Amino acid sequence: TAKLAKFLTKQGYAVGVIGADTYRPGALVQLRTMCEKSNVEVYGEPNNKDSPDIVKNGLKYFESLPLDVIIIDTAGRHKEEKDLLSEMEQINKVSDPDLAILVIDGTIGQQCFNQAEAFHKTIPVGGIIITKLDSSAKGGGAIAASAATGAQIMYIGTGERIDDLEKFSPTRFVGRLLGMGDIQAVLDLAKRLENEGDDVRLKRISSGKMNMDDFFYQLEEVTKVGSLKGFLDNMPGLSGMVKDDQLDQMEGRVSKWRFIIQSMTKAEKADPDLLNSSRIKRISRGSGWPEHEVKELLKNYKNSKNMMKASKGRQMQGTLRRMGFG
Repeated sequence: TAKLAKFLTKQGYAVGVIGADTYRPGALVQLRTMCEKSNVEVYGEPNNKDSPDIVKNGLKYFESLPLDVIIIDTAGRHKEEKDLLSEMEQINKVSDPDLAILVIDGTIGQQCFNQAEAFHKTIPVGGIIITKLDSSAKGGGAIAASAATGAQIMYIGTGERIDDLEKFSPTRFVGRLLGMGDIQAVLDLAKRLENEGDDVRLKRISSGKMNMDDFFYQLEEVTKVGSLKGFLDNMPGLSGMVKDDQLDQMEGRVSKWRFIIQSMTKAEKADPDLLNSSRIKRISRGSGWPEHEVKELLKNYKNSKNMMKASKGRQMQGTLRRMGFG
């Protein structure tokens, strides 16, 4: 629910959430903590165990607020839990939702069909979200859930972080099923790198005239695809070639560098040679990272720039265009 709320707020929608999971200990606290990251308000009643009543009160509470979407977060339930299915019917009656979304675990495989079918018989399922596609499961059960309900798969969860939710793409999904990686994500990156502005930048990078803005751009383009682990997993043949602890170190470094670069002035980004000891000290204070980390970034920037200079030419430009980094 928190991931969907974050996704919708990024699309420009004003979102409110009603916490109606009265079964899982700490569910409301966890939901509020997660939704706070997106500045999404959560209505809940910690001492009320009547989910339909909470939903009714929550809808009344949000009535006066200028919201585009209200998400009702309910408890997870199994097809054999008759009481919970009955409760779901009551919630449906009280809320009269525009859309009922079935959130289903991508790791349960073909059991998805029976689970989805039971839910659909209770209330009409209008959309499906498949979770845990970051695991070894390829999510074939997602197709079974869609077949059982006639509802389309709307989103897939690809990790634990609040941002790890993406719109369903058949091309991406088939790539996962066939173990070919997320080909569409790589194609999306390549497409972004093909516009005119990027072309000018890529020529500058590959000729060895890269500045700190260009270096930052490369880091940003890679992280737009997702985590570095996600990026490598998306590349056919590269999945698993780099150890998880090495990837964690790389991701930590990228995150750190982004803060440091954002603490530089425009002039410093355009010409990092301006960075003397007093400027490095100021950037260190502004970014919250020690001076040696700023120097480490500069060292890597210079190494990258020198590598580009040594490898300049059409081949390097082509590599950059395809991969998004040097």
